[in-house]
Amino acid sequence: MARMAKPRSARPAPARRIVFAPAPYPRTLVSSQLARVRALCRELPDVTERPSHGSQTFFVGKRTFAYFLDNHHGDGRLALWCAAPEGAQAMLVDSDPDGYFLPPYVAHRGWIGVRLDRDLPWNQIASVLEAGHQMHHRPPRAAKPARSGAAPRRRARAAAKPARAR
Repeated sequence: MARMAKPRSARPAPARRIVFAPAPYPRTLVSSQLARVRALCRELPDVTERPSHGSQTFFVGKRTFAYFLDNHHGDGRLALWCAAPEGAQAMLVDSDPDGYFLPPYVAHRGWIGVRLDRDLPWNQIASVLEAGHQMHHRPPRAAKPARSGAAPRRRARAAAKPARAR
């Protein structure tokens, strides 16, 4: 009778651990830029912040409009990814490719990446955040004014339906 070969190893292969290079900017820059982004977002209506996908994320209602990313997958950038209106992505990247970029995963949806480790003016960063916020913010509807003194009107009934046979 032939002997069967034993499996090489009954142990699972060791898990690979991916280690990214440290970010090329000081850690103090991360906390100061996040504080500034939070301050800008607090000025916008209906904004909440919570971690999502490993990064601080800003929502309007249930919709995401910005991510704060620190060395995302080792890309070496301190950045803000924001939803952007149609045409803004191409305009910003063409006008300043050092300050703006196409973020992975969401660029095909028109999102724009803003480099926070560069010296972009904060009024430009605020404008990008506001534009992303406006894409998802729906202001509350104005309440209809109450009718004065009159009882509410009922809609006229459609043609009378024939009685059902029993």
